[in-house]
Amino acid sequence: MNRMRVALFATCFNDMMWPETPKAVVRLLRRLGCDVEFPLEQTCCGQMFTNTGYLDEAILAVRSFVATFAGYDAVVAPSGSCVGSVRHQHRDVATRATDPWLLAEVEKVTPTVYELSEFLVDVLGVTDVGAYFPHRVTYHPTCHSLRTLRVGDRPLQLLAAVRGIDLVELPHAEQCCGFGGTFAMKNADTSVAMGFDKARAACDTGAEILVAGDNSCLSHIGGLLSRQRSKMRVMHLAEILATTDGAA
Repeated sequence: MNRMRVALFATCFNDMMWPETPKAVVRLLRRLGCDVEFPLEQTCCGQMFTNTGYLDEAILAVRSFVATFAGYDAVVAPSGSCVGSVRHQHRDVATRATDPWLLAEVEKVTPTVYELSEFLVDVLGVTDVGAYFPHRVTYHPTCHSLRTLRVGDRPLQLLAAVRGIDLVELPHAEQCCGFGGTFAMKNADTSVAMGFDKARAACDTGAEILVAGDNSCLSHIGGLLSRQRSKMRVMHLAEILATTDGAA
């Protein structure tokens, strides 16, 4: 059986601020038998433009994305937010560009782009990835993964199979954490209030670690936990799944 040729789409946010997450994705996928490449030409998916209505400004980002990630068996990203943008906004941008080549490439590349838990469960067909993480953990389903991608319980299936883990349910898990990209800047008071509600619910579980599939949300919640001098840490799902020796 041929090994899958997989491209890592690190996302610009992870690349700049959370580099251990894309590194963990590479370790995990290689352990599962994938040939993983990191195309150096990759940049932003364009979500910073599309989410605020600047579709024309996103055209170059979309053009770069399809040129960079064409030809791979799969493109995997540790971000429901960015994959949601690719899957649900790139076609609109390409249509606006009135460029038949761009639209054709978007329609060719987009079906190969997966959020990490989707790829593991749906494409590789695994839930037990051989991870070992002996800690009490609770899971926050981020809005884009939950509502845009509809990943459902895939992350929870993966976490439940981790050896040594104590996985506890997060109360009101489906409530937004309040980040929402520019929402957090334009509506700071509301964003912080929502974030504190999420942080309080996480702390009430007694978990050591809050895990999610988007570091953007984790940065928001983690910052609020830090201000509260909470001992709870935040970690991306990929980092837990990549751990095999009990180190955290």
